[in-house]
Amino acid sequence: MGQPKQTSSVTPLRAMSRAVSFAVLGTLLLSQTAAFAQSASSQAATGRSAASQDNRATNNAASDAGFDDETGDTATPAVNGATANADDAEQRPAIPAQAGDDVTGSILDEDIRRLNSREAPIDETLPRRRAAESASTEETPGIPIGTFVLRPSVTQSINTETTKDGNTRQRRAFLETDAAATLTSDWGRHQLTVTSEGAWQRNISGEGEEQPSFKVNGDLRLDLPDDTTAHLTAGYNFYREDTDDPDAIADAAQQSDVQEFSAGASVQRDFGILRGTTALALTRSIYSDAKLANGTTVALSDRNQTTGTLRGRVGYELSPALIPFIEATIGRSVYDETRDSAGYERSGHSYGAKAGVEVDLGEKLKGEVGVGYEMADFEDDRLSSIDTATLDASLLWSPIRGTDVNLDLQTSIQPSTTAGESGYVSHALTTTVTHQLRDNLVGTMIGGVIWRDYPTDSTINDELVYTAATGLTWNINRYLDLTSTLGYELTTRKEGSDSQQWRAGVGLKLKR
Repeated sequence: MGQPKQTSSVTPLRAMSRAVSFAVLGTLLLSQTAAFAQSASSQAATGRSAASQDNRATNNAASDAGFDDETGDTATPAVNGATANADDAEQRPAIPAQAGDDVTGSILDEDIRRLNSREAPIDETLPRRRAAESASTEETPGIPIGTFVLRPSVTQSINTETTKDGNTRQRRAFLETDAAATLTSDWGRHQLTVTSEGAWQRNISGEGEEQPSFKVNGDLRLDLPDDTTAHLTAGYNFYREDTDDPDAIADAAQQSDVQEFSAGASVQRDFGILRGTTALALTRSIYSDAKLANGTTVALSDRNQTTGTLRGRVGYELSPALIPFIEATIGRSVYDETRDSAGYERSGHSYGAKAGVEVDLGEKLKGEVGVGYEMADFEDDRLSSIDTATLDASLLWSPIRGTDVNLDLQTSIQPSTTAGESGYVSHALTTTVTHQLRDNLVGTMIGGVIWRDYPTDSTINDELVYTAATGLTWNINRYLDLTSTLGYELTTRKEGSDSQQWRAGVGLKLKR
């Protein structure tokens, strides 16, 4: 009989001890995992931005290693490229995903992703400082009127003038009131600008003709679609004819008062690198009677006329700073009376063409220069046509800060009303230099010459007119200036006596 199989009592105890060991080990592992999760949650609550950067770095490393992020933590990117964390999304704006970005949502630029991002220079962290305006360049605040701003000024001065014409000398002292105003719209689109200025004189001693003047001009700019800009202009100009004017009445106690009414329209449009401009201008001139020394008057209504000019220009934009152009002009003058007091028909036509270049180098240099040809003919066969080569320039140059040089050169044909004379060619050059001597002191110098070139068959000789003037403006404050001027004018003639004029004055200018 076989003996029965024997079983040791140690085997059950050994199995039980192993089970207990595994249970204890599992309990320890679970407790450590919970503690680690609680610690990570606490750190994320106290420093979300730092945790977000660490999570993005972990995600990038996991992506590079080939692992997928299945934890559902705050670093998981949302569909729109922002993180799923609501607080982090509020602090950082959503940025649209770009082609080639990793699936982890790494879509910020390189500087932001870098932990050691560069520090901004001092001049980038601080706001840029604007250059302080001096008392001489600071603009007055003006007077708000609805959607407009009005900036008026009034200058009261006392002046002395000495005029010498041949052996005749006249002196006078006079008060002069100069008023000016600028009205500018404050619209988001389009702009209306109205400028006006006038002068009134009153003699307080001596003899001499008073010279009142007044003018007002308006310009409405319309900003139209398709790179198109239109201007509608209108103006009025009143002045008393100068005794030295070639058409002035000799020995008149008071020359004619001239009124000029003007209106115009222009349209400018850019066609890529081409720029086209078309303009129409109308001018109406009315002359009053001149008064002689003996009290009689001379009617000058035969000089009343209406002139229209049509101008076209095409420019080619080599660059925004350099635009060559060609321009053509045609004009028509019609006098109210078919024949003047001397029996001449003064109505006629004018033609012109020129080529030039527009320059815009910002504050340093801007303007245009052009050369061309101009001609005027008249309906009366006894009046010879006038033609001339033209050189025109209008430049504003600033060689150094605080100094501005304005150069203006104009060639034009001026019709005459003298019996048998068709007119002359005027070549006028004027240079104005303005320099800021001190913060509140500005000096101005003006020099110019006018050459009145008569045709070879004319009975009138050529004339040269030289002008020179200087002035100082002291800005007492924003609203008050002290002004002083000194000027000289010389007119020379090949035949006949020369004429000279000296003028000096000092005044106060009130502006708002």
